[in-house]
Amino acid sequence: MPSLESLSRVACISMKRIYLDYNASTPIAPAVLEEMMPYLTTRFGNPSSTHSFGVECRAGIGQARERMANILGCEASEIIFTSGATESNNMVIKGLAKATGKGRHFITSQIEHPAVLEPCRHIEQFGYSVTYLPVDRYGMVDPDDLAKDIRAETVLVTIMHSNNEVGTIQDIAALSKIAASRGVLFHTDAAQSVGKVPCRVDELGVDFLTIAGHKFHAPKGVGALYFKQGRKLPPFLHGAGHERGLRPGTENLASIVGLGAACEVAIPLLDTEGPRQQKLGRRLFDGLKKAGLNVHLNGHPEKKLPNTWSISFEGHDALEVMEALGRDIAVSPGAACHGDAVTPSHVLTAMGTDPALARGAIRFSLGRETGDADIDYVIQLLKEKMGKT
Repeated sequence: MPSLESLSRVACISMKRIYLDYNASTPIAPAVLEEMMPYLTTRFGNPSSTHSFGVECRAGIGQARERMANILGCEASEIIFTSGATESNNMVIKGLAKATGKGRHFITSQIEHPAVLEPCRHIEQFGYSVTYLPVDRYGMVDPDDLAKDIRAETVLVTIMHSNNEVGTIQDIAALSKIAASRGVLFHTDAAQSVGKVPCRVDELGVDFLTIAGHKFHAPKGVGALYFKQGRKLPPFLHGAGHERGLRPGTENLASIVGLGAACEVAIPLLDTEGPRQQKLGRRLFDGLKKAGLNVHLNGHPEKKLPNTWSISFEGHDALEVMEALGRDIAVSPGAACHGDAVTPSHVLTAMGTDPALARGAIRFSLGRETGDADIDYVIQLLKEKMGKT
């Protein structure tokens, strides 16, 4: 079995570099970079300043807030800019733990990103109780489970919109309706969804929603939190009164402008890129089968992100598949790899996936730049390296 060390030493076995790890991060879109450039050069004023240099920069932030509100279906005043999804999630979970006088119970799911699971574990150290809802074999939360676990002292339900590993999309509208009927606030981490699939808060019915810029062709280090009007959180940091007093500090101006531009670019693509990437993913999965590889799809076959394809290779572990692909084909293992040991991810474990299949899981996440030729190249490479002879 190959180790991580051997993978790091292996020579590039592919002649072509192909990026299929868009759920990890995306390139900045050319139109986004173009809009950012003035704010990295000539428009450098402090947005809080009252002179013309500051006013023009403040206008850039205002436009970005409007664009963010447009893609989410909310008011611009309900958008708080942050450094990314991790900060946004921490702001909600720790903030409500600090502020609430109602109770000390939180609800989440077993398949959340660590940016939600770790803040939940953190507040448990201070006497808060957290219920981790199970999921079915597709990674779906059962609304009945949520309804049964809400208590009089429940403060918040936080369940991701789509899973970063297998792509399963939850029925957030149904889950948030249950929470609202019991007077419980609802947060969803939509880091993998915004900019890829329609994700409007006026349809989802949530109180808080997390956004990560670098997941949809904005820069790294910028994100946002949808914060429903009338809801309250204490400041996560303390300082001046930026972002409604919730997130003090001089704004990350160019990146915020880039985030707004990424929203503007994404909106007209929502109806076309999803179906195109779904077709590409199906081409990949079916092609691997035709190549003689015994592959299995993880996650929901229909209620999923169109770009996200978690595929288990029966009889192989993730390290073997990654070695076959070489270092120039960018994918992510669906298992934790430590030396020669391959451990199933917490997501696949919660879904009840057979451990042998879970150890052989690879996440292929496609993007706007992915084409038929990329998919066919990967299929052919794996056929040559791993296919039956």
